[in-house]
Amino acid sequence: MTDTPSPIRFDTSNVEPNVPVAEIEVTTRYQEARTAMAVVAALREHGVPIRDIVVVARDLDGYEETLARAAIRHGVTPVFWTQIDLVETDLYRLIASLCELLGDTEPNSETLLRPLELGWTPQEATDVWPLPGEVLAETSHRLPEDSRPIHAWQLLLEEVTWTDRRVADYVEWIARAPEPTPTTVAAVLGGVVDSYREVVLPERRATDSPALLETETAARATVRMETLVEQVESKYTQRLADGWTDESWAAVQGMCESLARQRPGRREHANARALDLLEANDIWAREIPYVVAVGLVEDEWPNQTKSTLPPELQHTILVSDRPAGRLAPQTAWHGGRDLDQFCDTIAAATRGIIVTRHALDVDGNQKFRSPLLDHLDTEFVDRDSRQQLLSTDRALPSQIESMLLDDESATPGKNSNE
Repeated sequence: MTDTPSPIRFDTSNVEPNVPVAEIEVTTRYQEARTAMAVVAALREHGVPIRDIVVVARDLDGYEETLARAAIRHGVTPVFWTQIDLVETDLYRLIASLCELLGDTEPNSETLLRPLELGWTPQEATDVWPLPGEVLAETSHRLPEDSRPIHAWQLLLEEVTWTDRRVADYVEWIARAPEPTPTTVAAVLGGVVDSYREVVLPERRATDSPALLETETAARATVRMETLVEQVESKYTQRLADGWTDESWAAVQGMCESLARQRPGRREHANARALDLLEANDIWAREIPYVVAVGLVEDEWPNQTKSTLPPELQHTILVSDRPAGRLAPQTAWHGGRDLDQFCDTIAAATRGIIVTRHALDVDGNQKFRSPLLDHLDTEFVDRDSRQQLLSTDRALPSQIESMLLDDESATPGKNSNE
């Protein structure tokens, strides 16, 4: 069998942008992210307001880390319009660890101290909170590893001379925790979230990078957790009334996890003085002067689902004119959404579009140009212009500079966040 099955073809003949399109090819995904952010930085130096630029990817998961690093390198504050994975945030893990501890009749020292590791602070905390890492490490080292009831941990901490008063106060707070009724659950968990917002967030901001990426993630998690606590109270009340669950911290923990893993329909957002980085499904009906679209490579945009069919059968379906060929995927149900979102991305630009792609994946395998670009009249940016864009004496390639308004073209070196 010598024929190679053709990839799914897309009818992009009706994709006719009303603005110029510049195309940049680089070697790796990391270089692509650097190039995209260099374009953003250079546009800003020409006086383009940050709100007049947007970066779009079909799926930000594969680009978020590299784009964030590249943004910081170029002095750009990025805001990713994606839903955070709440269960991976420190605040969610703090709430989950508290539920686990409160539901454990004989916790070990690791379970006992985990909420402190994750930033537990008392309400109306002073500036001695959260607990410093060295105090936590010393306490963890000295405590026995066995399991015992909370009152036994209290007695132990009262007897030893090395106890930090803050640790003893925390264990006392655990010992006083009420039975998990819906009202007390909301009060306990809501109080923890409030303390995190008032004490931990300011500390996180003080030690964060200039782009404040960790601070923004923590702040978004705090907002989500405030809502989650309200949802847990309501759901817990209903389930108890219906006899579907028992009154326990384990039940509360399970509800927290179930709700945290749901993906809300809205997008969490954003900062009016930062660069928006969107997934393509969020670009619909927008109008932005400059659109930078990353990841225009085959198998990514459009994404072709890996088939479970044997390669020989795939081949027969794709290239044969026999009856099996009737099974070949149609654009309407294979990648049609990717095409629609690409059209939305192109339509969003009112001054110019910059599309980028990489030639090799992390294993050194070749990545081909996206078929979505086949019918676009793009202006290819040559190697020398790419290198100049990434140099210390950064300059926009002529293919992009020609997109600028007259006053933007005349003001290189100006940097606008407005």
